[in-house]
Amino acid sequence: MDHFPALKSLKRSIRITEVIGLIIIALATIIAGIQEVIVMVQNMKVTLGDLLLLFLYLEVLAMVAIYLDSGKLPIRFPMYIAIIALARYLILDMKNLTEWQMIAVAATMLMIAFAVIIIRYGHLKLPYTDRQQLEENLKK
Repeated sequence: MDHFPALKSLKRSIRITEVIGLIIIALATIIAGIQEVIVMVQNMKVTLGDLLLLFLYLEVLAMVAIYLDSGKLPIRFPMYIAIIALARYLILDMKNLTEWQMIAVAATMLMIAFAVIIIRYGHLKLPYTDRQQLEENLKK
């Protein structure tokens, strides 16, 4: 496919757009984190919900850094973020949730955690045979 110059230009344009988007996401995450810290300082109070929110911001930044560094996005990172977001939701809205809603959120967290374990096990025990070829294609 490299014999099509337009395709090569399109791939390069998509990668540039991708990097710009990731930089915007990183900057927005940093700004949101700073705003949250300012609110905590103004209130002179730090809650578990605040800490989990800051942890979510750090996970997003780590995900962006890994993607910029390697060009690959491990599927586990968004799953970790989902678990943390659900934990934050459960903690902050516990008073407004019914017992069944709490059980549903907790069960969802457990299912995501189980999926992470399965994916991790699969990567260790069943590695891609064409991994090197896949990485070479991503670098083109």
